[in-house]
Amino acid sequence: MTEAMGAGEHRRHEGLLADLLSSRTYRVALYVLLALPAGGLVAALLTGGVVGGVLTLPLLVGAPLLLGALWLVGALADVQRVLAALLGVNFERAHLPRAYRGVLPWLRDTLADPSTYRALLFHAVQLPLAAMCWVVLVALLVLMLAGISAPLWVLSSGAPPVVWREWTLVPDESVVVGLVLIGLGSALVLGGVLNLMGRLWTRLTLGLLAPDRRDEAARREVVALRRAAGRVALGDDLGVTLADLATQAWTASTARSVALVASDGTPHAISGEEHPALAGLPDGAPVPGEANVQVTPDGGTLVSLPVTLPPSAGTLDGGTLRALYLGGTRPGTEELAFLLSIADHAGTALHASQLIERAGARAGEQERARLARELHDSVAQALYGITLGAKTARATLDRDPGRARESLDYTIRLAEGGVSEMKALLFSLRPDALEEGGLIAALTQHAHALEARHGLQVHAELRAEPHLTPDAQAAAYRVAQEALHNVVKHARATQVWLSVHEALGVVTVSVRDDGRGFDPSSQGRGTLGQRSMRERAAGAGGTLDVQSAPGEGTIVTLRLPAAVAASLQREEAHA
Repeated sequence: MTEAMGAGEHRRHEGLLADLLSSRTYRVALYVLLALPAGGLVAALLTGGVVGGVLTLPLLVGAPLLLGALWLVGALADVQRVLAALLGVNFERAHLPRAYRGVLPWLRDTLADPSTYRALLFHAVQLPLAAMCWVVLVALLVLMLAGISAPLWVLSSGAPPVVWREWTLVPDESVVVGLVLIGLGSALVLGGVLNLMGRLWTRLTLGLLAPDRRDEAARREVVALRRAAGRVALGDDLGVTLADLATQAWTASTARSVALVASDGTPHAISGEEHPALAGLPDGAPVPGEANVQVTPDGGTLVSLPVTLPPSAGTLDGGTLRALYLGGTRPGTEELAFLLSIADHAGTALHASQLIERAGARAGEQERARLARELHDSVAQALYGITLGAKTARATLDRDPGRARESLDYTIRLAEGGVSEMKALLFSLRPDALEEGGLIAALTQHAHALEARHGLQVHAELRAEPHLTPDAQAAAYRVAQEALHNVVKHARATQVWLSVHEALGVVTVSVRDDGRGFDPSSQGRGTLGQRSMRERAAGAGGTLDVQSAPGEGTIVTLRLPAAVAASLQREEAHA
């Protein structure tokens, strides 16, 4: 809600004609002029609805009339809020009306809403108050018109003398002047009375028709806390998260500005007005769970709340949340609790950032160790073999050219194997290869890596890129990767057949080997790897079939709906 009180409230006019020269005076006069018929209409509608509803209640017509009268209380209050614009009071309307499922929820919520009774009280007071204002204004207006028009009805028509006891008053020029002065004085009084009436109606409108500020503040705080929790849960960039937390605290509170400040006094984020008190080391560190209230040199109020971290963070000091208020004002306990919750969210974000940084460093160390092992077991061995083969070829080049040629062929094969191993390592270090090249390119690279690393003969039938959603594409790659890993680890196979086909809205990924196979019935629901593959297939809307027998190899078949087919299925389900 915004209030523009006009010239009579916010600006002080000098001189006797201040009220008469203010446009607000005439807007108030128009409001008072409309208040009486509006109050009469409201009283007639509500009284008629209630009385008619009570009298016709046994005829089953009264209940709708009573419900209609209750609805009119809020609807007519909205009309009164529109008329309040003449007084300079503007109410912000809700963006979306409340939705109810049935009459009883609406009735229960309306009867429990305090604004319903405040609006009813306004309707009850409006008619008698407007009538009283009319009587006063009409009396002043008649006196003003009679005094100002005295020269017309006294001098021109020859008014008779006025006799009272022994006094006799004969109208003459001096009497006319006195009446004119009374009329002008009445005009001045009329302007002042209209100004007072405007203040009266404004206070009444704000007191009875304004929405409950506490409910609105609570709603804003709940929305801000929900957004803050969502922002922290996303684990986004720390600077963006803290800036959004400061914005939420500033938007939902009455503070002029809110800042999140590090323990060394450096601001992480500031929302609202810039102020020197929002940076630098605090004069006194706030106690955990409490607020430190100070007065700034320019008379403002600075509230500092601690941003605490859990003991696992290594330090409890995460800085402070500082809120700056106008001089002489101080937030209530509810707002302080809200700001303390925002400070706790900031501490959680700082701790999460520390954990992510530690996890990244640990993951980097583990990845470097794994890469060192891979290089030692593959590329380093290949380089050692290349060196040994080259030395052998050089030693036997003159006396045994045939053996030297065999050594060179062996060296070439080792070099090619080393190149393939290096490509496989580079591919494994690039998790975005699937997004960049697609499923076919990723499976092709993986097949080359299998041939280079494990000596398997991979028969890949990988043609056109299938139409799969990103989630289904990732599931297909992971399932094929797990199936090929099982071939290497368990099957003792020498050949693998890998194929991807799309037909009739279904994408089929098949992995078949000539290994030793197994008995599916003896494994129940399968190994952990099989359960993982089935979960991935089900998560992408597909199915997984595993066929095997001892000594006959294994066939893993994944079937996924194509992207177009999946969208059609979703549309049919919604329809």
